[in-house]
Amino acid sequence: MSTDTAPDRILMFGAEWCRDCRRSKALLDREGVAYDYVDLEAAADGADRAYAISGRTQIPVVVFPDGSHLVEPTDAELSAKL
Repeated sequence: MSTDTAPDRILMFGAEWCRDCRRSKALLDREGVAYDYVDLEAAADGADRAYAISGRTQIPVVVFPDGSHLVEPTDAELSAKL
């Protein structure tokens, strides 16, 4: 069963106005990585879900199937985790 803390595939919480979110999304797209995206502007509970995972209010929050997550990763950090 997929959950926010151990999704079946990468789960990213972000917002269109967030430059780091757009950058991380672009990297995933460039690499051809399948992921689910939760737009914090569209999902009423999105921010709460992201905070429950990271304990922080910064975005993006990128959650991996192994249960680990990154908050505001650099391209190098995200690429290394992929």
